[in-house]
Amino acid sequence: MAQKQNADDFWRNYEETTGEKVLARGLGRYVSGWPAFGSQGNKAICGLFIATSGGFRFHHFSQTTGLLGLFGYGGGNAPKEKTIFVPSDGIVSAVIRGESKWYRKLFSSDDPFLLIGYVDESGAEMELRFASVHNANADDGDIAAELVKGGRKCQS
Repeated sequence: MAQKQNADDFWRNYEETTGEKVLARGLGRYVSGWPAFGSQGNKAICGLFIATSGGFRFHHFSQTTGLLGLFGYGGGNAPKEKTIFVPSDGIVSAVIRGESKWYRKLFSSDDPFLLIGYVDESGAEMELRFASVHNANADDGDIAAELVKGGRKCQS
């Protein structure tokens, strides 16, 4: 019960801090599409997907302990805290792509991908790519669907 309370407190605090309602959330891994992140090579940047009333956020919290050590993150190698924010008026499309047939999933090693088309500050259309997309719980809305409300493209 204490974990549930801590999670509820975290999300309540997050909404107060950003001033935006959390519509959907999940976990995943950044792959590409945000120039400020640079090239990460084989290093996984895992974090939270957050669809809010104001747009899309991906938030990686810096960690240097636990399982990350098994994947090549030593004390000085761990990526620092990083955040992506795309305002809702900059989101062009959002798609979750993954194998839908259960029997094909048995033979596929690919995780579902979240692809977000957005317009950057210069007006160029870009695409964010995230892997291992997992909704936080069944009560949350679908991340792609929440991101594209208001007429933008959405596919699942």
